[in-house]
Amino acid sequence: MAKLKLGPITDDKPVKVTVELPAALHRDLAAYADALSREQGRPITDPVKLIVPMLERFIATDRGFSKTRRDRESAHQPPSAKD
Repeated sequence: MAKLKLGPITDDKPVKVTVELPAALHRDLAAYADALSREQGRPITDPVKLIVPMLERFIATDRGFSKTRRDRESAHQPPSAKD
C-alpha cells in the first residue's frame, strides 16, 4: 500500500467554518478516510475531519506561499540595531 501524506489526526480547539463540498470531492474524502483508516489501523468515522490536516499539509508544503510569508514577515521586522 502507498504511504499516505497525512499522519495522525490531532484534536485542537476548533474555529467553526461552514463549507460546501462538491459531491465528488466528498466521495474522494470518504475514500481517503477509508484508506487512511486501513493504513493506521484505527477508524476515521468522519471524513470531514481530514480537511484541516489536508489544508495544513498543503500550506506547509507550498513553497510559493512560504516565500511570500517570509518576505511579508521580513518586511514587517524593525531594522536591527547596530552596535
